[in-house]
Amino acid sequence: MSSSHSPEKFDIAIVGGGPSGRIAALALVQQGLSCVLIAPSANREDGRTTALWQRSIDLLRDIGVWSAIEGSAEALKKMRMIDSTGRLFRAPEVVFDCSELGLEEFGFNILNSELNVVLEKACAAQSGLEVISDTVKTAEFGDERATLFTSGGRTISARLAVAADGRRSTLREAAGIEVKRWSYPQVAVVLNLEHRLPHQQISTEFHAATGPFTLVPLPGRQSSLVCVETAEGAANLLAMTQEELEAELERRAHSILGSFKLASKPQSFPLAGLTATSLVGPRLALVGETAHVFPPIGAQGLNLSLRDIRDLTTVVAAATRSHADIGAAALLASYEKKRFSDIRSRTNAVDVLNRSLLTEFLPVQAARSAGMYLTGKVGPLRRILMREGLAPGTAFQLHR
Repeated sequence: MSSSHSPEKFDIAIVGGGPSGRIAALALVQQGLSCVLIAPSANREDGRTTALWQRSIDLLRDIGVWSAIEGSAEALKKMRMIDSTGRLFRAPEVVFDCSELGLEEFGFNILNSELNVVLEKACAAQSGLEVISDTVKTAEFGDERATLFTSGGRTISARLAVAADGRRSTLREAAGIEVKRWSYPQVAVVLNLEHRLPHQQISTEFHAATGPFTLVPLPGRQSSLVCVETAEGAANLLAMTQEELEAELERRAHSILGSFKLASKPQSFPLAGLTATSLVGPRLALVGETAHVFPPIGAQGLNLSLRDIRDLTTVVAAATRSHADIGAAALLASYEKKRFSDIRSRTNAVDVLNRSLLTEFLPVQAARSAGMYLTGKVGPLRRILMREGLAPGTAFQLHR
């Protein structure tokens, strides 16, 4: 595809209007490079929430947005896992406490809508970053530059394109990067709740036979809920009246937070997974859900995406300091090498945990129960798992 207009030239073009795209734009432009963010307006109706772990918060602090986020977020100080499968082999309750690692909190939980607003304002105010409220229609990737053609008729030329345009990425498809997709026989019902009792900054995950039922604290006496069900079970929940649904969710939560009142409209999402066969192409790097998607279990999704952004920013910054080509194949290969093991390990861990809840195979049920028992009883093992959950590769390092 060609254009009669002269292309607008930048060092880096970032595509995608979600948190990953906006955070990538802020991180990269702050390396002294000319950047453009091509993104539609942020979604301010998204009722879902995101739990941000410490390393993600460090990145948000580095790019200057954490202070604007923190006031709308709730600290997560403890995480407990409760076996609610009702099966023959049931694990004891396990509690992870941030104080065991010498931390004030594991992280914070925030509404996606509020996170999106902060990031959109930060991008609009960021010097050196041009924001185009548009989408990319198609793209071409040459030896020297990537050329992006927007739906509004603009032509953007960049030494490096960063695809953060989601699981149905236009850039990834234009580059011919294939993906592996899979699905689960489950649907996540997502909503926010007001409750009578304080959550005490404790996140609780019930392991049910259909998947996790997870309550994560929000400011005040509110929590976000992710309830993983069969398709039929999810449809039954969504068909209930508000009063019926509140009572049913309280029953599933064993009334640990008292009575419930809905604080948002329920949403549902079929559970599926995706991994890109390559994280890079000519003049192209993939980050976030363009590169990897898995179920909302263990609060790993956006935290994994932010590690993509940190590693990409690190290699781009090093190239900039040495006056090297920021879109060179060797540089992009180094980014891919940094990321693949982390992505693979997180994807596999979430997949195994989810499938272990679904299986009726008794030896697998017994192994999962034994693992939870050991986690609860053996302090060093529990601390290793906590560190790995927060930041891969740091299990044997000392933390503040």
